Amino acid sequence: MVSRVPVYTEEAPRPIGPYSQGIVVRNPDKMIFVSGQIPINPKTGELVKGDIRVQARQAIENLIAILESAGATVDDVAKVTVYLDDIGDYEEFNRVYEEYFGHSKPARAVVEVSKLPKGVKVEIEAIAVL
Repeated sequence: MVSRVPVYTEEAPRPIGPYSQGIVVRNPDKMIFVSGQIPINPKTGELVKGDIRVQARQAIENLIAILESAGATVDDVAKVTVYLDDIGDYEEFNRVYEEYFGHSKPARAVVEVSKLPKGVKVEIEAIAVL
């Protein structure tokens, strides 16, 4: 059985969002590495227009669909990397992210990049243990 155990230490800064300082994964049999997901509606193939909240929601829903197709859930995610085209969207992004990952709090990094594919505001990738 795989277990994900959050790591917290007072010797490092507390997380400033809905994520853990680290995750220890024990007995990993299989892992899924989910490629970066952007806010494309899978039914239409069109970009989802809107603010960071709208785009983040679609990108996360796309990521979850891939996890589920491999037999995983957000509770199996050990690491998330988020790319924002404007770090000023950090707080708004966190509000949406917390709706999905707030209870499991995988390890996470958020970075600002100069551009993302198709001019979107957010791209999200993840590693999960099955």
